Amino acid sequence: MIVKVKVVTRAKRGRIEEFDQGLKICLTAPALEGKANKQLLVMLAKYYHTKSYNIKVIKGEKQKNKIVEVLTPRSWHSHKAY
Repeated sequence: MIVKVKVVTRAKRGRIEEFDQGLKICLTAPALEGKANKQLLVMLAKYYHTKSYNIKVIKGEKQKNKIVEVLTPRSWHSHKAY
């Protein structure tokens, strides 16, 4: 599943809000040395009830607007090598 994400760093508290174009995620971590991206993966994993290694930033690694891929059980078979 592909999700559009807008990230706000250094927020008072971490939270996820849905809006018509995807998700707005407020992170407490700063956008330094990948700390915000790590927190983003953890929060999305909790939100989608999966492990953080099943979530990957496809586009916007160093930007506020990102495109994220969440691997769901239906999409695992297309990404695993047998």
